[in-house]
Amino acid sequence: MTRRVRVELGARSYDVVVGRGAIRELASLIPTDAKRVAIVTQEGLPAEIASYLPTSVLVSRHVIGKSEEHKSMSTIERLCDEFAVAGLTRNDLIVGIGGGMVTDVAGFAAASWHRGVRVVHVSTTLVGMIDAAIGGKTGVNLRAGKNLVGAYWQPSGVICDTVFLDSLPEREQRCGRGEMAKYHFLTGDDLLALDLDARIARCVQIKAEIVGSDEREAGRRAILNYGHTLGHALEIASDFALAHGESVAVGMMFAAHLARALGRIDDARVEHHRKVIVDHYGLSMSVPAGVRRDQLVELMHHDKKAVDGLTFVLDGVHGIETVRGVEMSALSSAFTALSVP
Repeated sequence: MTRRVRVELGARSYDVVVGRGAIRELASLIPTDAKRVAIVTQEGLPAEIASYLPTSVLVSRHVIGKSEEHKSMSTIERLCDEFAVAGLTRNDLIVGIGGGMVTDVAGFAAASWHRGVRVVHVSTTLVGMIDAAIGGKTGVNLRAGKNLVGAYWQPSGVICDTVFLDSLPEREQRCGRGEMAKYHFLTGDDLLALDLDARIARCVQIKAEIVGSDEREAGRRAILNYGHTLGHALEIASDFALAHGESVAVGMMFAAHLARALGRIDDARVEHHRKVIVDHYGLSMSVPAGVRRDQLVELMHHDKKAVDGLTFVLDGVHGIETVRGVEMSALSSAFTALSVP
């Protein structure tokens, strides 16, 4: 059984199809006037996905590298050169097939080619299904930080076929669980009471509602970055030895300690974070050896939210919200709680 979750954005609204066998509905998301489809993917991902495209379209395949170094402006330039060779017009379509890195890159390439062509995402990872492929955020990294160059470019539709998760490596599973844990704190829902397909659909529904109310992160959408301020810094500081979801898990635990240091939550709420992150989702709170707090603080100053001093998304009596101008004394307390030198 599949579920359709609607992302309501007026004329740019679209469906996210979730469940086992969802790939069979790919053709229903392809605009009828598209004559060419450019697939952006990585080696090792299921090539047979292309067989679910309408037979009326001409298909080209464009492969990007797997490591974070390939999430770059040079990759976007290469893809656009390849789109030109393939004859991709502004009335055609890009399909991103893969995890969050692929959909980020494919989405940004789609936003850039001819100043914007349509894109459909086929997410093959847990973190992609519940986060990266939904909501229209696209982008690539710079040396200064993650996702600093990009665009808001909503897809025409998203496929989340949970069959792909059957063969997902354990580390990729952990990465997804790090993002999934975030939704516990955003809503208070008991997501663990749901089966996996229903849990993914609920996460998509939560994100869709937030994106629909604040597409360009003018306010409320920032709460989706819970755990990401330190998380992104950890990814870079560890040279990506920690994957995104693993870093976000540590980042949420850090945010809980930071909120406690600021008097926003009590010890019981910090312990609740630990139970969800560590006991329920089996994630680690450890910061890799050699990563130091001064390095992390410097990286966090480059965070996209840091427009008025260090800015974090933190828990509190009114729920998760953005807090600006956080003092170093509170940061030191949180670093100490996580034993960061």
